[in-house]
Amino acid sequence: MLKEQVVRVLGMMSGTSLDGVDAAVLDTDGERIFGFGPSAYRPYSASERACLRAALGCWPDDPGVPAAAEIVETAHAEVMARFSDVALAGFHGQTLAHEPGGRGTHQVGSGAVLAALAGYPVVWDFRSADIRLGGQGAPLAPFYHFALARHIGATEPVAFLNLGGVGNLTWIDPRCPKPDAPGALLAFDTGPANAPIDDLCHTRRGLMQDEGGMLAAAGTPDAQVVAAFLHHPFFYRRPPKSLDRAFPGLAARVTHLSDADAAATLTECVARAVAEGLDHVPEPPRRVLVCGGGRHNAELMRRIALHLSCPLAAVEDVGLDGDMIEAQAFAYLAVRVARGLPTSCPTTTGVAAAVGGGQISHP
Repeated sequence: MLKEQVVRVLGMMSGTSLDGVDAAVLDTDGERIFGFGPSAYRPYSASERACLRAALGCWPDDPGVPAAAEIVETAHAEVMARFSDVALAGFHGQTLAHEPGGRGTHQVGSGAVLAALAGYPVVWDFRSADIRLGGQGAPLAPFYHFALARHIGATEPVAFLNLGGVGNLTWIDPRCPKPDAPGALLAFDTGPANAPIDDLCHTRRGLMQDEGGMLAAAGTPDAQVVAAFLHHPFFYRRPPKSLDRAFPGLAARVTHLSDADAAATLTECVARAVAEGLDHVPEPPRRVLVCGGGRHNAELMRRIALHLSCPLAAVEDVGLDGDMIEAQAFAYLAVRVARGLPTSCPTTTGVAAAVGGGQISHP
């Protein structure tokens, strides 16, 4: 276990958008943020992305998993080699399947392999303990969002919205003493975010994404599809709650639409899901701060803002790096694991009690 001291730690995140590996250094004691270090990005190649995409939905013994694991480990080892003077790393791995209440969760990639290659300890497998104790295993960034809210000097409730492959929202009351204190946090997945839009662009146009939301901006949402989407049982469940990358039936609902109208419809679905999610929070946040790749989609941001009653802004407005918050989160969580501190609690994942996840592999 680490003592109560500031540690320079590397965090790494490879999200459900399958674009690549984000890596960022954080100076932290697992409670407060003392500084932000360098960051790096290692994109997946087209062939690597195709292999990972083919493995989505797979579980440990399924074909295709070993090849996906090798890609993930190779990419992370390459990005780790760019950093020095790091005492510890947090490694999320690549999520292939997520089924809380069912088969569990599956992140491919071995922290033990990376620890051996890097020569320092790696904390990994962050979600399994939470799921074993009845939690959703996601989202896991909320404890870090709490630290960020206090770091930026927030004194009233604020929300962080991460727009990755899936959208997730963290409502924070920074007046509380710690993230697992009563009333400090409420966190949950809002619904799909970039994943269905990216998949549409990949399937129909061979593109990675709707760059800037230009395709969606040229189309018109199908109101019937949006209404049917919002009637899915997921939106009637109280949080905490989480999702897998693929939202049931959504892709099939837009097959009859033109490319632009399909993109506009999916974008409106994402925006409405965020607005519906904010109906669950204890009190309205003073603002919503957006991180993740979706904040670069101007049409998505415009549509979300239309449905909110509070200001919406990218986290850069408060001096943060929206591309690296998820990676920084796993650096922060790694230190908490090493110190024996909780990484999730009932109001973030639905776990029965505050729990510390993750295992530590030494070189």
